[in-house]
Amino acid sequence: MGSCAVDGGCPSDYVAVAISSVSMILLLMRSLLPFLIHKVPHVKGSGFWLSAIQVFASFNLLVSIVVSLRFLKFERRHRWQSCYIWEAWIEGPLGFGLLLSCRIAQAYQLYFIFVKRRLPPIRTFVFLPLILLPWIAAATLIHTRRRLNVRCHMKTLWIIPATCLHAFYVIPLVGYTAAIRHIEFRFHEVKDLWRGILVAAASVAIWVAAYILNEIHEDIAWLQVSSRFVLLITTSVFVLIFFSISSSQPLLSQISLRKREPREVVTMGRALGIPDSGLLLERGPNPLVDPNEALDKLLENKRFRQSFMAFADSCLAGENVHFYEEVHELGKIPLDDPVRRIYMTRYIIQKYIVAGAPMEVNISHQTRQGILCTTDLAHPNLFKDAMHELLQLMTMNLAKDYWSSMFFMELKEEISMRQDGQELEHFEGRNFSPRLSFVENSDDPFHPENASKVSTFDSHDSTLR
Repeated sequence: MGSCAVDGGCPSDYVAVAISSVSMILLLMRSLLPFLIHKVPHVKGSGFWLSAIQVFASFNLLVSIVVSLRFLKFERRHRWQSCYIWEAWIEGPLGFGLLLSCRIAQAYQLYFIFVKRRLPPIRTFVFLPLILLPWIAAATLIHTRRRLNVRCHMKTLWIIPATCLHAFYVIPLVGYTAAIRHIEFRFHEVKDLWRGILVAAASVAIWVAAYILNEIHEDIAWLQVSSRFVLLITTSVFVLIFFSISSSQPLLSQISLRKREPREVVTMGRALGIPDSGLLLERGPNPLVDPNEALDKLLENKRFRQSFMAFADSCLAGENVHFYEEVHELGKIPLDDPVRRIYMTRYIIQKYIVAGAPMEVNISHQTRQGILCTTDLAHPNLFKDAMHELLQLMTMNLAKDYWSSMFFMELKEEISMRQDGQELEHFEGRNFSPRLSFVENSDDPFHPENASKVSTFDSHDSTLR
């Protein structure tokens, strides 16, 4: 017990490392399986990168604890095992600090988007380093002052500021969550944030207690082994639960990996409960398509829109039509439901408007900046100028080629066949002969009442004979 408490390699150490490895594997599965199994589309915005950074920070935190507290026994110490690399930098700024900073960034975004109804003024890639500045300053101070001994332990006077720094990062998370508690979120973001705060607070309390015992009582072997065991197990559970209740991917909250038949979530419109039909309805049982009609009127025809979208996708220019359809999906949400409108607006901006978006549309810089700098994400005319520009672009380019394409020929043939089928169905549904269509029931010899009269007359006539 005495030698392994100093050099590492105790049985409990290997058990803790195995548990932490399992938790990391489960975390990776939790982050990747929805995309691999259910083919969930993701938007490469701040929500995606915050989730990826949380996985990276969780891995750093676990590995730094294993290396710095000597859970594994090495024959000799190497330069890469330096206490200042793992204890001061990777465990602090790149581990726990980065993990909590990602959750603070999520709460910060939710506050500006749903309370202020505008995009955050500070981009995520700038906001994260700003939050990490206290951790970076603390790591720099510890490194320059050389406050770690050969066992990666600090003196008593340095332990208190280090532990307070962990608790300090829970405070802004509580503040932002309290500021958005009155918003009726669709995907329970506030509930997830409060649960994350409770998990973080409880984990930090246990983590700090085990950390202080491990740092102070270096001479008690059993306390060293048990405290670092509790420290790693608590951290393993913390990173797994903390990521599992992340609110950065609202579409993933609609999917449960425990269900055999998961709910199909293809678009944000379906996740928000927007009906597939509504404003964009076919204008009759078999609407005709007139090439001389305005494109925006034609796109209200659901079947034409599907055909035109397929043609645009084949020309690698389908983002304009997809943008048009999703903006009209936004129009189906009532104006007195700003929360759902903001969800849909934010999704459209991340998918089509921001620079480098997966389906970035070709609009003017002025129009793009007007959308990104809006002070009301729920405004009904937010995408009006962008829609006007894209309709002009599609009219001049895609529409001209569409009328001579096979997609339009197939659409005309389908409409013609449906019209012929409906006429035949309408014809077969009427239960009378065309030749006797103007004969009333009283004069119809084939009517049941008259048929009985004819039968009676014939029998009476045969009797007379």
